[in-house]
Amino acid sequence: MLEDVNLPTIMLAALVTTSSPGPATLGIAGTSMVAGRKHGLALASGITTGSLCWSIGAALGLGAAMMANAWVLEAMRYAGAAYLLFLAFKSARGALKPGDAVTAAMAGATPGRTFLKGLMLHLTNPKAIFFFVALYAIGVPHGTPASTLAVVIAAVGIQSFVIFHGYALLFSRPAIARVYAHLRRWFDATFACVFGYAGLKVLAARLN
Repeated sequence: MLEDVNLPTIMLAALVTTSSPGPATLGIAGTSMVAGRKHGLALASGITTGSLCWSIGAALGLGAAMMANAWVLEAMRYAGAAYLLFLAFKSARGALKPGDAVTAAMAGATPGRTFLKGLMLHLTNPKAIFFFVALYAIGVPHGTPASTLAVVIAAVGIQSFVIFHGYALLFSRPAIARVYAHLRRWFDATFACVFGYAGLKVLAARLN
């Protein structure tokens, strides 16, 4: 029954994690500022879809199965670190390019490719599965009916959708885009440092 689920704790933990600065939120901010609202929303949709996949997987016990097979998590760790370092490299390269070169590079992007970029960003993040496993372990008791799990998954998914897409709408505003245009290289350098730091942290992490 829904009253047996600690839904407020689940929603609060998901809110703090989703809205706090990290690769997902920075990716949405950067894409929205440089490529506009359409691409920002596409990236947010991809990240939300990845979050929903991990949420469903954790609710169905995927996290426990993965933890029982350490090699799967190790493979995810290397894949996630590699992707974050790739994003760091792209941001660093963007910081060294003039503005017209960056605009030309973004001109070939499509919303579909941007969506896949967001999906990859979240599916290759090993910390996402740890978060959702802990989330459901703390807030959802063993033996919870499927109907109640569906409510929890939907609630967390809707909240993530609102937050991620809200960031896309916020950072695609013309005033913010103009600020980014003037300080683009500083933004890209910052993104490169954050993505690089996150990638190295994931790479250096060790499973207990």
